[in-house]
Amino acid sequence: MAQTKGRFEVHDLGNFTLHVYYTNDALGDASYIIEGKDALVTMEQPLFKENVAEFDAYLAKIDKPVDKRVTDYHVGGTGSHEVVMPEGMHEFTRGEVYAGMMNGFAQAFGDAMTEMPTGRASEVAFGTVQTWAGVAFEFRHGAATDFPGASILIGGKAYYTHWTPAKAHVSHLQISSAAAIDAEIAEAESSLATGAELFIGGHGGAAGRDAVEFKIAYLKKMKDVLGSANTAQDFVTAMKEAFPRVGWRSRLGRLGQGVI
Repeated sequence: MAQTKGRFEVHDLGNFTLHVYYTNDALGDASYIIEGKDALVTMEQPLFKENVAEFDAYLAKIDKPVDKRVTDYHVGGTGSHEVVMPEGMHEFTRGEVYAGMMNGFAQAFGDAMTEMPTGRASEVAFGTVQTWAGVAFEFRHGAATDFPGASILIGGKAYYTHWTPAKAHVSHLQISSAAAIDAEIAEAESSLATGAELFIGGHGGAAGRDAVEFKIAYLKKMKDVLGSANTAQDFVTAMKEAFPRVGWRSRLGRLGQGVI
């Protein structure tokens, strides 16, 4: 039996099934298949060739037509297929910031990356609900740190953001300022208010409501610590002491170098 790169996890959410693909790639990406009764929707397809092959093979085995392919933030291996993006994302992916990021990945990973997509991209307005594969997709504005990526409520059951909430120290990319922390708290509280039971993201995979509640408590503690810390290193030390058992999923240590 051939060795696989990533792994799939399946969640039955009543009127649809959510397939989570953990790529195990260098970027910690996750991809998704939303399976309705008669069709499929993909989200955040993989970036690396071996993951693209694995994802496409799994997709073929489900043996249902793909209604839509959603690129919320991660431009991946959708090939020549048409994709759907939140409003403003298509232009953003062609701009200096996103292009610079992708060029950096190309230099770091070379031929391991798949070819960039060539299919036509259409956009979905924030505040609208689209129904694909018999499942409702509500495009919400989300946190400012993710814009122009959307938060997407799927079938009223799964809530997608760029980063999956986790019982871990959050990414420094989400907490670059006090205003960013406030935005993340507001978004996390808003996600809980939807009644969703599963929380997913382009990085991290799937988690329950307890992970969102942890994130809120963590960020509120962070605000308290910021008010009393004299240096960035004081802040990092205090957060380690407050949450000694959580993993270092991201590079919070960079905060000790004055990132926040």
